[in-house]
Amino acid sequence: MIYTYSECKEKYKTDYEIRKMLASGSLKKISRGVYSDSDHEPSLEVIGKTYPYAVFTLNSAFYYHGLTDTIPEYYYLMTDKNATKIKDKRVRQFFDNNKSLNLGQITKEYNGTKICVYNRERMLVELIRNKNKLPFDYYKEIVSNYRKLVNELDIQSVQEYATILPKKRLVLETLQLEVF
Repeated sequence: MIYTYSECKEKYKTDYEIRKMLASGSLKKISRGVYSDSDHEPSLEVIGKTYPYAVFTLNSAFYYHGLTDTIPEYYYLMTDKNATKIKDKRVRQFFDNNKSLNLGQITKEYNGTKICVYNRERMLVELIRNKNKLPFDYYKEIVSNYRKLVNELDIQSVQEYATILPKKRLVLETLQLEVF
């Protein structure tokens, strides 16, 4: 199981006990402030614990929502604009400049790991906003999958997100032409 430093402190009570567990090998330090009591932990869970204030977005979120079968090469995370730059080579970081980091954020269980990810409605808006940055075939695959589940989406939320986030006109026009 993976623990944050505060969870270790709660479990082992003192820093001395934590150091003792680390020295004995019963507890392993995975990264700064993240520990594990087993030899192998899923990297998704490690990323989630290491960056608890980040939200999975773009390619990662599309994959976790089952909108594509293309496994992302990196973990795509959105953080507040004032967050420290993530130096992990496995992560592609995006900064939220619009105070909308929590807009559409949900906790989702994926392969037994709870992660913070944007909901499908927010991701539809993000897909259209980032249309020019994505490969054409990849974009079309995801749009096609959105068309299949359009009746399951909360259209009011999609429209609300589109008006709050940048590129409002582009998003609303594209929604009408390509998705709905």
